[in-house]
Amino acid sequence: MLLMVLSPAKTLDYTTAPTTSLATQPQFVEQAAELVQGLRQLSPQQLSALMGISDKLAALNAARFAEWQPSFAPPQSKQAVLAFNGDVYEGLDAPSLSEADLQWAQRHLRILSGLYGVLRPLDLMRPYRLEMGTPWPNARGKDLYAYWGERIARALDAELAAGGGEPVLLNLASDEYFRAVDRKALNARVVQPVFQDGTAQKGYKVVSFYAKRARGLMARHVIVNRITEVEQIKGFDSEGYRYVAAASTADQWVFRRDKAA
Repeated sequence: MLLMVLSPAKTLDYTTAPTTSLATQPQFVEQAAELVQGLRQLSPQQLSALMGISDKLAALNAARFAEWQPSFAPPQSKQAVLAFNGDVYEGLDAPSLSEADLQWAQRHLRILSGLYGVLRPLDLMRPYRLEMGTPWPNARGKDLYAYWGERIARALDAELAAGGGEPVLLNLASDEYFRAVDRKALNARVVQPVFQDGTAQKGYKVVSFYAKRARGLMARHVIVNRITEVEQIKGFDSEGYRYVAAASTADQWVFRRDKAA
């Protein structure tokens, strides 16, 4: 079983109509409700300081938490993979995926979330802002990593085990979000792609903007090509990236792209 994980995005799109009526319910609704109950106790000024966001954004998210309900239906809710709208999701370009693609992604792609824990692509979610790295003391510890504990890893582990074959997790999430996956509780091989840009003369490095987009591009590549064997991912070549065996290790795979002269 091959399962991919992505980070969420700060930017959300709840104005564009969804491209599908297919929808499911999140797994960790009870936990999300518990977190929201705690967040409702914070003033917009406290949210601003906690999250490092503007007063305007803090007021928006205070209103979101106040209006949040543990029930999910359009138009207040939207499928996660269509609601997130950042660099990763521009690479993934989920609105252009067919319903068959989305149904396949539903089995093989998960989105990590500070509020919802783990989301499937078609899980409906209400808008929110709560990054996994937020240092917010809560009912279970000093931050969200403590709150989620082993839950996320166990949820991923169960799906990997149920899928049959070798359990492989393709980590396309950021370090901030993948820290929420307790590796000790995860009984799976983890493959970590690394995306670098540059030239052979001047060297290659990870450029954040391009690397985020490349994660989405790789997720799309896996989905549209129905890849289930991890070794096949080495054939990824979207937007000029190529697998470089000499720079890679057994489970950290380097993909490089040369800058135009």
